[in-house]
Amino acid sequence: MAEADGRTLGDEEVAAAERVIRSGMLNSVWGTEARALEREIERMYGSRHAITCSSGTAALHLSIVAAAPDPGDEVITTPITDFGTVAPILAQNAVPVFADVDPADGNLDPAAVAELIGPRTRAIMAVHLFGAPARVGELRALADEHGLTLIEDCAQAWLTELPGGGLAGTTGQVGCLSLQQWKHITCGDGGVTITDDDELARRMRLFADKGWDRAAGRSHAAFGLNYRMTELQAAVARAQLAKLPGVVADRRRTAVRLAEALEDLPGVRPPRPEGHSWWLFPVVCPDGDAPELAAHLATAGIPARAGYLAEPLNRAPVWDAPIYGASRYPLDGYEPNPCPQAEALVDRTLLVIDWNENYTSEHVDLIIQEMTKFRARP
Repeated sequence: MAEADGRTLGDEEVAAAERVIRSGMLNSVWGTEARALEREIERMYGSRHAITCSSGTAALHLSIVAAAPDPGDEVITTPITDFGTVAPILAQNAVPVFADVDPADGNLDPAAVAELIGPRTRAIMAVHLFGAPARVGELRALADEHGLTLIEDCAQAWLTELPGGGLAGTTGQVGCLSLQQWKHITCGDGGVTITDDDELARRMRLFADKGWDRAAGRSHAAFGLNYRMTELQAAVARAQLAKLPGVVADRRRTAVRLAEALEDLPGVRPPRPEGHSWWLFPVVCPDGDAPELAAHLATAGIPARAGYLAEPLNRAPVWDAPIYGASRYPLDGYEPNPCPQAEALVDRTLLVIDWNENYTSEHVDLIIQEMTKFRARP
């Protein structure tokens, strides 16, 4: 299945890069491409503001800045995610608190989140894992009840649809998108935050540009870093954005066919297709033999692996290491919560199959054939 590499880069992206290079302006402060990309994403998502930045991790850092935790405040999030979800929490001297997940899809369990809200909780960061819609309606209700900021990590969830309408990223106060190499669309690296809140947008835009209030001259209004997206990134991202609806439609077409075919296969729980945008195709193996099934599929040439992570983030070695210099602040005395559902998924029951828009019916047939063959073993 190596031919199904899933990239849609072509003449449109080459023309976009050439347009920027020939303009002589590669910096987005004075260029036009990044601002145009922001307007296009605002229209696509129906959001009042879109702020471009240099990576998906940078977008998540901007969202934590928007939530404005004090040092030592807590942000509740999931242990099944890339470390880019958690690193910005530490960068703002806040403390990640890991809540357990729904064993059906690996997304945050709102009941587990509710149990962990305390006096120092400042935000909830939900991840739409693999493109499946997290239960952000329930999480927003929790956030509103306790005066918290809800952040949606949509790095794997471009155009994921929520129950009742709307797109992932538009229920929380801030949504975060990624343009990293292996996401639905790419400019190599790049990120975008979306929000309807004018004040949160102001904080994020300032932080992404070293706290520089450009309207006030060379004046720095707040602490910030340089997270600016370049014009080259933005131009390529604009060409990719035009292809996004087709990319997601193609992924859905083949993934839904596979999900339906696996419904009656013993020992396999396919994902719920509703709203899914299929960054990967996850399967739960309740008997705990995901590692064996992944090895069988890989031998057949199908890009599959068990667990997704080496360990859930609540068990990562980083929690035993210094954070800044020799200091462990703000994690002195910190011990991550156990998350038994997440730990079982990563250790034994979660299988992920790489997925992209170039998969064909023949690819789907091969996966069905090999999964059926594995389950038919004596």
